[in-house]
Amino acid sequence: MLKCAVVGMGGIGNTHARCYKEDPLAELVAVCDLVKEKADAAAEKFGVKAFYDEEEMLKAMPEIDVVSVTTSGYDNGSMHFEPAMLALSYGKNVLVEKPICADIRDARELVRYAAEKKVYLGCDLNHYFTNAAFAADQLIADKKIGELVYCIHKVGFNGAESKYGGPGAPRWQTPYSHLKAFCAHPFSVMRHFCGDITGVQAFLSKPGVRATQCDPMLSINSIHVRFANGGVGYLISQRGDAMFGLGGWWSYEHAGTRGTFCIENCVEKLHYWNIDEVENPSMASPVPKTTDFGVKDFGATFPVRIHAYLEDVSNKVPREYLRASGRDALATLEYTFAAMKSYEHGGALVVPELLPAFHGDISRI
Repeated sequence: MLKCAVVGMGGIGNTHARCYKEDPLAELVAVCDLVKEKADAAAEKFGVKAFYDEEEMLKAMPEIDVVSVTTSGYDNGSMHFEPAMLALSYGKNVLVEKPICADIRDARELVRYAAEKKVYLGCDLNHYFTNAAFAADQLIADKKIGELVYCIHKVGFNGAESKYGGPGAPRWQTPYSHLKAFCAHPFSVMRHFCGDITGVQAFLSKPGVRATQCDPMLSINSIHVRFANGGVGYLISQRGDAMFGLGGWWSYEHAGTRGTFCIENCVEKLHYWNIDEVENPSMASPVPKTTDFGVKDFGATFPVRIHAYLEDVSNKVPREYLRASGRDALATLEYTFAAMKSYEHGGALVVPELLPAFHGDISRI
């Protein structure tokens, strides 16, 4: 059983704590927050010790195996670098919230340092830890999808001009706050199913209602990508500027040379089309085989993803096989910064930086 601690006791920190408390592979032993009231409230709720300084916690409880870093910050939760680096320096395995860091240079250093320390650095990229995604994985494994032709990912928040409430909190007062905080998830899903992205072209915008309120956020993100396998993809994300249509707030469509699947609302449904099996394939909208998993709550993804991390650490898998690793999270940030660069250059095609190479562990050979 892994002894776990959580640093940053906001809403997501409490979610991590609850998952550890309920997981058979974990024992929650401590919570930490710079705000004493938050740490104390969480400690009382979960029956563990409260700390107000991370290093004091690490010194006082050397038995800790895993540290969740769920600290808040600018760009809606980006001050992860310092607490994560501190935990790594003490040889702890770390599970960091998304985005892995606010700055790409910090993210690269975090991943490099975790590899140097030979510990597990994971990220809460939980959107593909669902029954729908697992079923889609099986379709791909069973060769029912074939070679990628295209993917389309739509994800964001429903809203309208009449629902706009003005610029957000100060931590949202940056042009890229939606892109950096929110697009880590869709990029992670696209990469999970399609592989590495080798080209990014982005057009970012915001509606007039935001402009008249001097809201700097570029809340509309339209991003075209090229994958290493030759397929192409499209990501559209917006932050409450309009209502999404078919597929709801979250949909991922993946079309291959043998079949197509679409995941609806992340956790809810999987639609599968096989040209040899669908009813009336010549119709404009052939009828798919649909599986409804009976899940409506997106929160169901957190315990599944966290259990996977605990499972990988407990089983001591090779670090390059860690699911939703820090390296995977770095990839999503590389694509994010490539999108920013593309936008700043008028929609130019940008090649993301290469990810660090796998070196493995010679003791396993």
